Amino acid sequence: MTDFPEKLVRITGAAQSEVARPSARPALSLTLDACLAAIERAGLRLSDIDGLSTYPGQIANGDGLSPVGSYDVMTALGLSPRWMGASTEGHAHMGAIANAIMAIASGQCRHVLVFRTVAQAAARAEVKHAGIIGGGRAVAARSWGGQSWQAPYNALSAAPMFALYANAYFRAYGATERQLGAIAVNSRAMAALNPNAIYREPITIEDYLTSRLISDPLRIFDCDTHIDGSTALILSHCDAARDSRLPPLRIEAMGLGASGLGVGLHEGDFTGMPGMAVAGRMLWSRTDMTPADLDFAQIYDGFSILTLFWMEALGLCGRGEAAAFVEGGARIGLDGEIPLNTSGGQLSAGRFHGYGHTHEACMQLWGLAGERQVRDARAGIVSNGGFGYGCLLLARD
Repeated sequence: MTDFPEKLVRITGAAQSEVARPSARPALSLTLDACLAAIERAGLRLSDIDGLSTYPGQIANGDGLSPVGSYDVMTALGLSPRWMGASTEGHAHMGAIANAIMAIASGQCRHVLVFRTVAQAAARAEVKHAGIIGGGRAVAARSWGGQSWQAPYNALSAAPMFALYANAYFRAYGATERQLGAIAVNSRAMAALNPNAIYREPITIEDYLTSRLISDPLRIFDCDTHIDGSTALILSHCDAARDSRLPPLRIEAMGLGASGLGVGLHEGDFTGMPGMAVAGRMLWSRTDMTPADLDFAQIYDGFSILTLFWMEALGLCGRGEAAAFVEGGARIGLDGEIPLNTSGGQLSAGRFHGYGHTHEACMQLWGLAGERQVRDARAGIVSNGGFGYGCLLLARD
């Protein structure tokens, strides 16, 4: 188990800027706040940073998905990196982290700054349709790939597609809206304890069941929310992490999986995502730890149905059992068997495409999560993605 590249890498810093909907501040300013705070938390100097990575790289179409790129940060901070990487396809959200792990393990750099910046709330405040499928500042005249099966039929978000998966899961396993709603209710309860979360007002399961339908059975509370903000991580070689300010966090294992979903290729029976299962199997094959060793789980929740799929793919419960597992919320609360999405997740804290989940895992393992702190947290799992898939098993050294 010692030959895997992630075994040579530690997370030494993590930080977040203010999160707003929208923010009055430029995206680059928010990015620099997060990056400088992460570097400071790691106990490093700017001159120590010799690698840069981001997802998905700068996209200058005005929809706020990724307004800041690595070159922006490099020049603004005066960095001189030996290695720069970005991830735009394949493993998607987790790709920038996986690329950084490989760069460090192969000796190309020692300390990589990984960041994720979004300004989708500001973009939507300016142009209502910014961020929709085929959108940006102006709706595209043509669609391609998976979008060609959605945009011409006015399915301008991913909600209708994932609603198909939710309906198939409901039919196959007898899951109910009340069970699915437990994820959203839990997210709000956690977000109430997170000062940086967007939606902090608790909701009840009755609030959920009477909320607006977006695409049956998915409701408004099942969908993540646009925000403005930035999250930054510092990944360091284990040898270079020994003098870090906080205890280095071990990347015990990683898992990756790809999918053709983004180009309209649907596989399986719609009751799960095959790419998630690939990532989950890869992760558990690279460690002697098991799901029983986890103290918390930060599970991707772009839509709440994806959380159920990820829980099963990662072995937190059996196939078809996740809906019953979360029902009522007791087993996923702070004092439950596996505290879930303790920051409020993307449903309530805001959409960082999974990078907020990784940040929250670090805060938990460092004991810095405040009122939402899981007692004696020593190990946890993070998963990212609804199109490309990645997961990390993190532990405190």
